[in-house]
Amino acid sequence: MSSSASPNSDEIWRLADAKAPEFFALSDRIWEMPELNYQEQRSAAQHAAMLEAQGFRVENGIAGLPTAMLGEAGAGGPVIAILGEYDALPGLSQEAGVAEHRPLIEGGNGHGCGHNMLGSASLLAATAVKDWLAATGAPGRVRYYGCPAEEGGSSKGFMVREGAFDDVDIAICWHPSAFTAVSLPVSLACVEVEFTFHGRASHAAAAPHLGRSALDAVELMNIGVNYMREHMPASARVHYAYIDAGGIAPNVVQAKATVRHLIRALTLGEMWDLVRRVKAIAEGAALMTETTVVARQLSGDANLVGNRPLEEAMYANLLRLGGPGFDGADRALAAAFQKTFSAEDIRASYARSGLPVREGESLSDEICPLDAKTDLSIGSTDVGTVSWVVPTVQCRAACYAIGTPGHSWQLVAQGKAPAAHKGLALAAKAMAGVAVDVLSQPELLKAAKDDFAAFRAKNPFQNPIGDDIAPPLDMAAH
Repeated sequence: MSSSASPNSDEIWRLADAKAPEFFALSDRIWEMPELNYQEQRSAAQHAAMLEAQGFRVENGIAGLPTAMLGEAGAGGPVIAILGEYDALPGLSQEAGVAEHRPLIEGGNGHGCGHNMLGSASLLAATAVKDWLAATGAPGRVRYYGCPAEEGGSSKGFMVREGAFDDVDIAICWHPSAFTAVSLPVSLACVEVEFTFHGRASHAAAAPHLGRSALDAVELMNIGVNYMREHMPASARVHYAYIDAGGIAPNVVQAKATVRHLIRALTLGEMWDLVRRVKAIAEGAALMTETTVVARQLSGDANLVGNRPLEEAMYANLLRLGGPGFDGADRALAAAFQKTFSAEDIRASYARSGLPVREGESLSDEICPLDAKTDLSIGSTDVGTVSWVVPTVQCRAACYAIGTPGHSWQLVAQGKAPAAHKGLALAAKAMAGVAVDVLSQPELLKAAKDDFAAFRAKNPFQNPIGDDIAPPLDMAAH
């Protein structure tokens, strides 16, 4: 079905605008306290305090995750979930508003994926819907889900496993971007696995023959995975990081070493096949070095499932809203940042949005076409797991300069700028508009559920987070 924005949209957008400054301030506070996966105690507390101040019923520590929360308002009717995030990334500390690399703390954390904006906009959207429900007396409930550890920690997958979305009718989310659009329902399924090898220590000079090197095993495993790359689907990805290289003494044969592999593929089936192959390579490396290996899965995300009726509703809202409304000062700051990008960065940014390169454009107020032909430079998100159990839609909103690399100091530096606030407000209003459309148009809710049911009837689901996997609350401690 084709959906147009509800006549209630103007009122929900007015409600969002009325409280937007409070949430700009929340975004800036979260920017100032960047915390890694499952360590977001202060950031979570800020979100919980805002929920309480806005009159939500709040439950902290949901799904066994200390920094997760749920805030609910309303009664009866459909349940609308709006998903927020607030985790940061390591090594991206950066002074705000400065177009040169200038860390605040050398080696410190930074919001290099804009999650300070993401959670704040989602909470603003939920607050506007709460206020609309109270003003109209309409049946329905809105929930803000505070979701930690999106950057590899898969909190939403654990929430799905624990039933946090079992009674939800619709889920809505967004992400900061260089362009504004309905997000394509394309992402890579992924699993993150640590491989720990155990060998035998010995004196590396006097008795090397008595040792069995766990570090050798890790290096052989990585070589094997690198040779596998030629023989896996072109869309698949495998990345690795040394977690424990066995110590700092080269004159000791390393008895223990750990490597973390992130294995991604376009579908769950392809992903599980790659996981099997990577595990076989690890076992082969252990065999070659006479060590043993233990694999520990940390996290996992399903690929995204689209929902056409909700995507059309989101697109209608974005078209009515228009772009963020950037001004000359916004564009001048963005142009300064563009001088730190490569031409390839800028071309790739346009390609990801299916748009031709426009020389001299630093910020975009455009709404990208719903079915724009984009390249397939895609990552992973734990929103994917939610989309397999609840009809889900996402948008992107322009918040920073065209060409800004993801997970970069330049993105961190733009995270408190007026342009970021304008994109945040646009995303909040678009999400709130879709929520009100669903609450006031029963035919839209039915169409979204029918579309979801038709997909699931042909596609059985296995959560990448199995029952035996504990939340990796320590994954950022290395």
